[in-house]
Amino acid sequence: MSFAMQHGESEPGSNAPGSDEERHHAPLVDPDPVRGQLTQDAALDKLVWFKSGGPADWLFEPADLEDLTRFLSSLEDETPVMALGLGSNLIVRDGGVPGIVVRLGKAFASIEARRDGTLECGGGASGILVASSARDAGIAGLEFLRGIPGTVGGFVRMNGGAYGREVADILVDCDVVMPGGDVVTIPAGDLGYSYRHSLLPEGAIVVCARFQGVKGDPEVIGAEMDRIAREREASQPLRTKTGGSTFKNPPGDKKAWQLVDEAGCRGLRLGDAQVSEKHANFLINRGEATSAEIEGLGEEVRRRVSEATGVALEWEIKRVGRP
Repeated sequence: MSFAMQHGESEPGSNAPGSDEERHHAPLVDPDPVRGQLTQDAALDKLVWFKSGGPADWLFEPADLEDLTRFLSSLEDETPVMALGLGSNLIVRDGGVPGIVVRLGKAFASIEARRDGTLECGGGASGILVASSARDAGIAGLEFLRGIPGTVGGFVRMNGGAYGREVADILVDCDVVMPGGDVVTIPAGDLGYSYRHSLLPEGAIVVCARFQGVKGDPEVIGAEMDRIAREREASQPLRTKTGGSTFKNPPGDKKAWQLVDEAGCRGLRLGDAQVSEKHANFLINRGEATSAEIEGLGEEVRRRVSEATGVALEWEIKRVGRP
């Protein structure tokens, strides 16, 4: 089952900042103070799960925290800054991302277990690595992170969750680099957490977080992680080009995927973009889908669900950049 956009219909996001009327040249950036890697007009499609989208004006991969803070402090005011983790839960629009995209590498992926049951984790560490490190240290309560396809920086920002738990349940505090380069430590209680949302300002980059667990048996912890991995494999299209859960679960008894099913959208296609047959709350790129097709398909699903059920689904996937 497929549909096509009507002639003259605007592509999603066409009125967003960065559209033709608002496009601007890439900001001037001084590469002199940089020790990491700074690339102009950098391709992002290979760095995101959907394997689509345009380039970043600039992609910065800092050597360490000092490199990051010095670089950000050298930027002109109002220069857009966005952090990029594993590229899950993200649509990069086809016109690319204005300003600076910051990608945290190995220097930001360290993990240290402490005797009090806390884990100090770099913002670039993956959920799998955090959960595995907790298991090896005999720290329970973080197993659900095995089911979150992202990095610490991403799931701290969006209060990521899975299998009945969320980051708000375990976060103690986090170190954040603000857009001007200042480093601040923010207690979890000051993040204003709600479902898949925090009050972290745009451009703020989580470089470290501390999670609280409890003493546990590594074998029991490992068994729970294995259960989560099996469930994900059985129910989600993990071996496709996808972005993870597309829409937030709305209030009420029904999950987003159930509403998508009720609206008859399972398997719906737009070009090479498709609603997954395996899990109706996942969009997939069947081959060469553009980001406009993927986002347009999501908007069509939202329209049909609203028409069929009266529920207005909210995007969980973040959509960024110029149309």
